[in-house]
Amino acid sequence: MSLRLYDTGTRGIREFVPLQAGRAGIYVCGATPQAAPHIGHMRSGVIYDLVYRWLLASGYDVTFVRNITDIDDKIIRVSAETGVPWFAVAEANQRVFGRGYDALGCLPPTIEPRATGHVPEMIVLMRRLIEAGHAYTVEGDVYFDVASWADRYGALSNQRLDSMRPAGDTPNEAAKRDPRDFALWKGAKPGEPSWETPWGPGRPGWHLECSAMSTKYLGATFDIHGGGVDLIFPHHENELAQSTAAGDGFARYWLHNGLLTVNGEKMSKSVGNVVLLTDLLDRARPVEVRYYLAAAHYRSIIDYSDEALREAAVAYQRVEGFVTRAVELAGRVEPGALPTSFVDAMNDDLGVPQALAVVHEAVREGNTALAAGDKDTVIRVLGEVRAMLGALGLDPLSAQWEGAAGDLRDVVDALVSVALEQRQAARARKDYAAADAIRDGLTAAGIVIEDTPRGPRWELKRS
Repeated sequence: MSLRLYDTGTRGIREFVPLQAGRAGIYVCGATPQAAPHIGHMRSGVIYDLVYRWLLASGYDVTFVRNITDIDDKIIRVSAETGVPWFAVAEANQRVFGRGYDALGCLPPTIEPRATGHVPEMIVLMRRLIEAGHAYTVEGDVYFDVASWADRYGALSNQRLDSMRPAGDTPNEAAKRDPRDFALWKGAKPGEPSWETPWGPGRPGWHLECSAMSTKYLGATFDIHGGGVDLIFPHHENELAQSTAAGDGFARYWLHNGLLTVNGEKMSKSVGNVVLLTDLLDRARPVEVRYYLAAAHYRSIIDYSDEALREAAVAYQRVEGFVTRAVELAGRVEPGALPTSFVDAMNDDLGVPQALAVVHEAVREGNTALAAGDKDTVIRVLGEVRAMLGALGLDPLSAQWEGAAGDLRDVVDALVSVALEQRQAARARKDYAAADAIRDGLTAAGIVIEDTPRGPRWELKRS
């Protein structure tokens, strides 16, 4: 089965046929860093990392672009409320986003462009739209004329133009020809950042910048545009309108991930239900958080709960435990070939739940082989499991996760080994009280001891 994806534009599953054979270009709407990331932001980061990884695993040469909206109404508002310069607000929060992506094992994008670095491209796009009769200027503002694109506007979000609400994206609504027209450029206001244009100083509207950045790095027509379902309208609808009205082919496939809710509600400061990434990292290891965020199908809604996070952590620990025990028996086996059933699951609109079912079935087979001392089967299964986990960014032996424990694991291993040697010596001289005392002391310290036919082994107790 070749890769098939659900395309929001056609509202159906389509075979992925890239614009250029062997190459894939993907643009994802990244952060607007007015605050620290919550777990909904990080779910999006993990999901599009999975898309990126699966395209790479499928043999594509991938250009992955994830932008930073570093100038926006929200950033300006935070700057005004805190007295911190707008650029400092954006920079500080973007660094937190970056650390969050890194902590969860997300590969760095090919390029991570910032809106403020692409004003010249935005000016060119606005000029093209004005000259084509699809945009107009009013006192330093530039607006997209929705009526000029009426036969196509609303196609992505499946809406009729006559049922749409006003854009409501500028205090100068009365200046618009139509209240549904949206701002491409906002004229300068006292105390706000601005850039010079032929129509006067100002700053970009939200939608314009993504069209300018995506086409700069991926071309006038590219393969995949991604983002959350909350971006379909107005953001992605407006991107599509302004880009195609200017004559670009724009995105050929539209991917949208489901939201992460808390008690059935979208996370919001006003509701008081925002769960930050740092909250999750206090409750589970980063790799377990990644497993949790990746395990559901990307188009589904996740309703967060501590119990669901714990269940995901336990599920990952079962997989991790097999890998650890298999390495003890068979050595560090390199990733092997991906099982056909795993490939089919991932090619079916990135069916991660089905792909993880294949992983867990392989782990069950591997554990049976471990119990029987069947080294050949353990070697084969370990190679398959590592290959599957690698495609999902979850291989515990990868540099990302094995290195997460760093030198501390080596130190603990050395200390525990000394204690286990003392315990073995006590048992050999039949001093069982001393042996039990050593074991009890390790248990109290969070070290779980398992006596196996090949000798004692240890692991950290998981919450």
